[in-house]
Amino acid sequence: MHDDPPILVCADLQVEYLTEGRSHFIADAEAITSRCLQLMTLWRNNLWPVMHLKRIAQAAWFNPASNLTDWIAGLKPRPGELTFEHPLPSAYSSARFAEYMSNMRNIRCVLLGFSLDETILSTVVEGFHRSHRYQLVGDAVACRRPGAGDGASYKPAVVRVIGNYAGIQESAELIEENTGITV
Repeated sequence: MHDDPPILVCADLQVEYLTEGRSHFIADAEAITSRCLQLMTLWRNNLWPVMHLKRIAQAAWFNPASNLTDWIAGLKPRPGELTFEHPLPSAYSSARFAEYMSNMRNIRCVLLGFSLDETILSTVVEGFHRSHRYQLVGDAVACRRPGAGDGASYKPAVVRVIGNYAGIQESAELIEENTGITV
């Protein structure tokens, strides 16, 4: 028997990360959003489940009243796709998300998007402790550049940490193994 297709979880694909001068600005966001769009297109074309996470907070960043929390054009949720707003880094800080995930049995989640060192890391670790299975798309995730230290080694270090709690796969590999598969 084949497993159900994994749920594609799109983390925090919000304008905040594309806005220069903002503290959460991601320099390589264009390449990351391109890969995210490729994977979203694959999932949507196969009618596989897609879920969106949106970071909100009552602060100077991710303020729900600001347009900076809006979805990135072209990566917006479509009708029928689940969306969850979370106030803290972990998506499990959304009671709706935590309840949804606790009611799902034997699901796999493929995770992509932004804030690798905040939303993605904390969601994967918390999910691991709840026996939820995650797989990270290593070249379809990004984090802001840290304020100090070697920025080039920061992302790979965070990905290695996440590898203790989730599988890691590249987008080309994921696309190749799932092209032509139908539900």
